Amino acid sequence: MNLEYTYESNPKLFEEKANILKALAHPIRLCIVRGLLENGGSNVTNMQHCLNMPQSTVSQHISKLKSCGIIEGERSGLEITYKIADPMVKQLVEILFS
Repeated sequence: MNLEYTYESNPKLFEEKANILKALAHPIRLCIVRGLLENGGSNVTNMQHCLNMPQSTVSQHISKLKSCGIIEGERSGLEITYKIADPMVKQLVEILFS
């Protein structure tokens, strides 16, 4: 067994991975991430129309995804385009939907 990947030797790694899984476990956030993967990025307005939810609800979910390092935003003027920041998340979501 690789000691680098035991909870005892690296609890922070396991906490980080668990937080990513917790964030993705919400159906709306999983839908947002999948949509970003399919479209290569999106702004909140596009996500809002796709999800048929208020902007404030979408923004709350985006905030959670950003805080976990799953997505990142790139500002262009007043608009922010979000994309996947963690390649491991891309692989994970692709496996979930394959």
